[in-house]
Amino acid sequence: MTDTDTLPSVVVFDIGGVLIDWNPRHLYRKLFAGDEDAMEHFLATVCTAEWNLQQDAGRSWADGVAERIAAFPQYADLITAFDQRWIETVRDRIPGTRALLSGLIERKVPVYSITNFSREKFPLAQARFPELTQFAGVIVSAHEHLIKPDPKIYRLLLDRYNLRAEQCLFIDDIAKNVDGARAVGMHAVQFTSAAALDSVLHDFRLL
Repeated sequence: MTDTDTLPSVVVFDIGGVLIDWNPRHLYRKLFAGDEDAMEHFLATVCTAEWNLQQDAGRSWADGVAERIAAFPQYADLITAFDQRWIETVRDRIPGTRALLSGLIERKVPVYSITNFSREKFPLAQARFPELTQFAGVIVSAHEHLIKPDPKIYRLLLDRYNLRAEQCLFIDDIAKNVDGARAVGMHAVQFTSAAALDSVLHDFRLL
């Protein structure tokens, strides 16, 4: 537990893996008809996490898809599906976290977001999940050409919204992103479940 005078008063959420259940496997299990080995090979060698991250960094989906098809023409339809059927990569909300977000907002706790997300897909997520429009402010990686855990993306949130690092509790499901927030002076926790996060928020007297 932190001393009272350093307790955070602002919450900063990641989105994918904390608020919504994004995973390309939700789509590709359909496209590979349950062949897990073939799907995993495709995601490890063709539409890789690193490739997807380039769209999060600001590259257009048209350019990303064209680059992959040029390298792997035999997978053209499967590559195109990542773009055209992207919404199927999001299964649903992460159970329980919408209620925590709503509870914080009801208590007038300022809530922000830093998310690695593509410019083109973020509005689709907001349309499907209206709570993603309720942040007091949001930093979308593709808009800024910055990616977590680059310290610049955390500092951008602080500077843009006139926040102090020690005011903020940052929540992310990826350990290196949590470490990045701590490196700039934020409180930070790795998300594992809504129940565990609820406990943390109560410990910090935010709920």
